[in-house]
Amino acid sequence: MKRLLTTLAATSLLAFAGTAFAQEYNEVPAGDVQYKQCLARVNKLYEGGDEKSPFPRQNKAQAYCTCLWNETPDDFKGNLSKFADSERGKKLDRICTKYSNWD
Repeated sequence: MKRLLTTLAATSLLAFAGTAFAQEYNEVPAGDVQYKQCLARVNKLYEGGDEKSPFPRQNKAQAYCTCLWNETPDDFKGNLSKFADSERGKKLDRICTKYSNWD
């Protein structure tokens, strides 16, 4: 019985941890140039962007670029995808790859 309770507790914690990360970011305004540029670049360079993401109405590329758009400072004017590929952007890349479930 103790083993069953331990297993249930561990399973509950894992489920909670997964849902805690599954927050949705702010919606990107329609026609945003940086977001469109990000989608075009990641879909050109990487496979699997059209696959379903953990979020309704978004594929993995959309979720990834939405995350990048939200995580960069408001005054960031560069290419989101190129920044994520840079040495300085590696942390954001890891966050957004996990967010979009794009392994």
